[in-house]
Amino acid sequence: MENQYFTSEELHMKNRAFLSGDAVKVSFFVRNAKLIMDEECYFFLMASMRKMRMNIPLSYTLEFFQSLFRKDIIEGSGIENGIINFLVFRNTDGVTLSKSSVSYYYEVLEMSDVLAIHERPLELDLIKEINVNNNLLSNIRVHSAENIYGEIYAQENDLDDVIFLNPNKRIARASSGNLLFLEGNVIKIPKQAEGAYISPLMENFVTFLHKNNLADIQEHEIIAFESQKAEEILLISDEKGIFSVGKIRNKTFENIRFSELVKSWRESF
Repeated sequence: MENQYFTSEELHMKNRAFLSGDAVKVSFFVRNAKLIMDEECYFFLMASMRKMRMNIPLSYTLEFFQSLFRKDIIEGSGIENGIINFLVFRNTDGVTLSKSSVSYYYEVLEMSDVLAIHERPLELDLIKEINVNNNLLSNIRVHSAENIYGEIYAQENDLDDVIFLNPNKRIARASSGNLLFLEGNVIKIPKQAEGAYISPLMENFVTFLHKNNLADIQEHEIIAFESQKAEEILLISDEKGIFSVGKIRNKTFENIRFSELVKSWRESF
């Protein structure tokens, strides 16, 4: 059963992602027909699987994924730019769940450049009916009823996404990714301990800014009101890409400085 690949038509009752949401998701990135940040994404996948007590196949090496994506996506499908959303799920063939084999499924979201900000700014709002946790599993991409609720709430209220608070009423993340708040030369990011996602894409971006002294990166506990104090807000989603936030309630935001910073980052590749 190692490395068995199911298409959507072949999913069956041994798939615990379908039955129980027993799966983890990590994104890989293709830019100009090459994998970028593949090592960071691979180690994040391994860490996510370990946190979920999954039985990691010996064949799941970095070289395995490099070969798989190059053969099936870059060369096989001719995709030059996009996000590979890779899902690993547990089967039900082991004596215990931790000894069960795993299988995978992936989809590719094509785009012109994974490191470019999408043209249309997003409109967000805080959601207070529910919050997201800030424990060990809150930082990885696993099944989240909160994300589903938030997505539906956004659609019904003509929003693009929602901002989740943690149980302490501080900003954790959006449903699709992490938020970065720019004030002057400081970029504030919610701490992972606050419920933010681990994000190879965001970590690469802020590491570039820090190394080149382009901004002062600070991890913070951020209260909800601080979203209204920011000059610019960026949403980085490993699953969907990079977005500027144009509006939260009655406050509108510029996208001048973040555009310059993202452009510098993009040109460094």
